[in-house]
Amino acid sequence: MIFTISGTLLIFFGAAVSIIFWIPSVVNRKKIREIMGKRYPLVYIIYIANGPVLIFFGLLLIMWPKIQ
Repeated sequence: MIFTISGTLLIFFGAAVSIIFWIPSVVNRKKIREIMGKRYPLVYIIYIANGPVLIFFGLLLIMWPKIQ
């Protein structure tokens, strides 16, 4: 039960981060690019760590009891 709840929360937050990141009116990438300069690729690393990876770990947690 705890795995399912935790997995669902991770999937929810990962999806929210992914949706917010790709809506142009919420995240102004041009402004971020100006601020970050050469370090701009770090934005994508942070996005990947907080978006798709959370969704992946959430799916793993939901499927964990079925694997064992």
